Amino acid sequence: MRNTRYKGGFTIVELLIALAISAILLAAVAVAFNASIVNYQENEQIFKTINNARQALFRMTSQLRTANPEFGAVDPEAPPNRCSLHTATNEDITYEFRAADNKLYLIDNDNNEEYVLCEDVTSMNFVKTPTDDGSDCKSVQISMTVQSGDFQRTLSAAAVIRRNLD
Repeated sequence: MRNTRYKGGFTIVELLIALAISAILLAAVAVAFNASIVNYQENEQIFKTINNARQALFRMTSQLRTANPEFGAVDPEAPPNRCSLHTATNEDITYEFRAADNKLYLIDNDNNEEYVLCEDVTSMNFVKTPTDDGSDCKSVQISMTVQSGDFQRTLSAAAVIRRNLD
């Protein structure tokens, strides 16, 4: 009679085994959840880096397309890491990539001020196609490589200066 009274419950060994299995499963879930959070944060940083580069390319191509030809819209003699131009509103600006700090700068030459336009830039190149007389540019091709962690992406854009199609 005494033995039948305890047959419906679990022994201490069974409870310890169940607890160990539960702990292993919870640890696996925690590791997967942590990996998911780390992956999300990396993807978010990659998205921000690429989005900033795209916005910078859009700004540069928009200003290049409408550059003011009266003052020499785009300087064809500028080095490959620089692009100097006069905007449609006659602002004298320069886009410059500096490899020392991996940043793209917008320089306002009229006010001697500079602004960081894009960070995490590992390389950048402006290829300028000069007009027939060589005094201005017909078009500018831009290639920009950005990096976030181990992820690296190259973005490209081109702009034809609308008023210099001769």
